Amino acid sequence: MANQPLETKLIPCRSDNYAVLVHDKEANLTFLVDVPEAPAIRQALKETGWSLSHILITHHHYDHVEGLAAIKAETGAKVYGPADSASKIGSIDEPLSDGDSFAFGDQKVYVLGTPGHTLDHICYWLPNAELAFTGDTLFAMGCGRVFEGSLKDMWFSVDKLAKLPPETTFFCGHEYTEANGNFCLTIEPENELLLQRVEEVKNLRAQGLPTVPSTILDELTTNSFLRANNSDVKASLGMTDAEDWEVFAEIRTRKDNA
Repeated sequence: MANQPLETKLIPCRSDNYAVLVHDKEANLTFLVDVPEAPAIRQALKETGWSLSHILITHHHYDHVEGLAAIKAETGAKVYGPADSASKIGSIDEPLSDGDSFAFGDQKVYVLGTPGHTLDHICYWLPNAELAFTGDTLFAMGCGRVFEGSLKDMWFSVDKLAKLPPETTFFCGHEYTEANGNFCLTIEPENELLLQRVEEVKNLRAQGLPTVPSTILDELTTNSFLRANNSDVKASLGMTDAEDWEVFAEIRTRKDNA
């Protein structure tokens, strides 16, 4: 049974980044996922009146940690982040690796190692709240570019997230959904659910509205990167007998070259 639902606030930052605040009213605790810039975070905290207690970092890239030192200094929040890059990021109080967990009020937060985009990348999963925070590993209808790991690493990371319960709502680190959806249509032009979702996304973006968060279920039906193990996707690429990760590698390479 899910616990008392947590409140969330999506925070647009920089040109296309997202941070997110998550508030437990009962415990009066609030965590922030990633700190792309300080001013937008300050404004969101002011608007909500929430007091920041935890900061969760997904990976070391500058556009996810630029505001970290300032927000930590201003709020005194405890910082959780990847052990593999704790010295590079700085300000981390609790270095974390795959399989670790910690408490947030009555919730348990699980740490999922998801190398590929970067070697240090971790995601956060709160099963009782049916929430996950996937940084730059899994996007709505997409996945992160592979900078430090291998394409094979990235497939296993994306597939790990695909195995979360389908009702899980996840927040990712960027507003890339429209471009991702258009690309997925080049892989699965006859996927009815994908066609429908791309239209919905276009309508949201035309109104200046976010397309994040998404659900794992929606990704399982419309995210071609996640669907590299699907027989229809394999057939459309002429890769019926290929390994799942090889199909994923082909899709990711096509996106990189698009």
